[in-house]
Order: sequence, then C-alpha cells, then structure tokens
Amino acid sequence: MGRHARPGLSGTVVPMPAPRPEHDGHDTERSAAAGSVRGRSLGSGFFERDTVTVARDLLGKVLVSRVGQTETAGRIVETEAYLGASDPGSHAATKGVTKRNAVMYGPPGRVYVYFTYGSHHMLNLVTEPEGIAGAVLIRAVEPVFGVEHMSRRRAASGRGAARRRAADVSNGPGKVTQALGVDLSLNGAVLGTGTLDVLDAPPARDRVASSGRVGLSDGHELELRFYIEGNPYVSNGRTGPRPPAPRAREARA
Repeated sequence: MGRHARPGLSGTVVPMPAPRPEHDGHDTERSAAAGSVRGRSLGSGFFERDTVTVARDLLGKVLVSRVGQTETAGRIVETEAYLGASDPGSHAATKGVTKRNAVMYGPPGRVYVYFTYGSHHMLNLVTEPEGIAGAVLIRAVEPVFGVEHMSRRRAASGRGAARRRAADVSNGPGKVTQALGVDLSLNGAVLGTGTLDVLDAPPARDRVASSGRVGLSDGHELELRFYIEGNPYVSNGRTGPRPPAPRAREARA
C-alpha cells in the first residue's frame, strides 16, 4: 500500500448479531443495515486509534460489501498497517498531503482505495485521529456470506476462472477487492453509511502472527503484517523486498 503512522484469528464466523462494542464517547451507536448479514457496525472510535492496534484488532471482524445491492461478506484474516511520514512503505512518506494520500489523513473510519500495478485495487481503512496519516490494508478475508457472488466477480475479472482452491477467491488484497466489488468509486466513502461496513465480532481464538509486509521496495522489513495463523485464506505473498523489474520491462519503461 501506500506510505504516515507508527510501526511497531480461524474458524467459521456466523453472521449473527455480535456483542455490543464498548462505547467510547465518540461514536453514535449504529446497527448494520437490514440484510442477510447482521451485526453492529464498528464506530469511528474503533478506527481513531493507533494504526498497529487497529490492524491487529480487525482480525476476526466481518467486512461487508453491498456493491450493486448484492451482499457479500468476509471475516478479516490478514491485514497490514501503514503509517505516516516515518514509514517508508506508506503513501504518506511524502513531503505532506497530496491528492493521492489525502484520505489517509482522516477522518478515521473512511475507505482509502487506490489502483496499483496497473491492474489491482487495494482496500484500506483509515485510522488515527484526523490529521495523522494511517490506514490498514485488508489483505485477505474468509467468505462468510455470498461466496457464489464473490466467485462470479472473480471469474468476470478474468483472474478467478482458473483458480484451483476455494481460498483463491479472496486470499490476497487484489482478490478481496474483486470479490467484494470494490473500486476507486469508493475512495473516501464512510464505513457504515452505505456500501461498505465492518461489523463487530468476537475475537478469534487462533494465534495471531506477524511478519514483514509484502510487495514493498522500502519498509518491507517492518513487522506490520498481521494474520490468523493456519487460516487457509491467508495470502501466499512473500515478505521481503519486491523483486526488480525484468530488464525487458525496464527497457520499455
């Protein structure tokens, strides 16, 4: 993902009302819109915290999409934290606010979507108090509702038709956005007010592991990737520096 903030669970999720989250005084309590997936939306106060903490705490929560009035949902099983100007892997590692990274500076609880590698949309959730850059990349989800729609979207993208494993529907950040129908039109959207939402759910009891981040030229060594160990939907991305472009591609650039 992009570059501002500070560096430093598996099982089946039943889409039922989750325990009421602790009210922090900043949030207006909201329930998810009526539909097949029910639960309590995480308020902005959940996201108005340290990015690394939010990245860990999002594991096990349920990400809901209602793109095109088609409801799909997945349990978050892998995330990466992206911080502010001190994080060389973040979009905020610039000389200030830019048109591209402005959403990262808040308010918290918004959606930050960008297009990368010329083919993939990346879904991030904005964190930290307004004015401090931070976001969490959703790297993988475990489908809990609407998997048939998710599979159709992946196939329609031209990248999911040949998948061999069920997990391939959403075991990577580009696959997540394809499966949930997320694109640049949702950049800046407010969670819980329409198309996208994150519902509270009991913390997973599985072990949370961490590692360096995937696919970065800089900042890959920071252990800001969090995932549910052993979950089959966790991505296969390798941590470490991004391989250099092939010479032929460099010549064309």
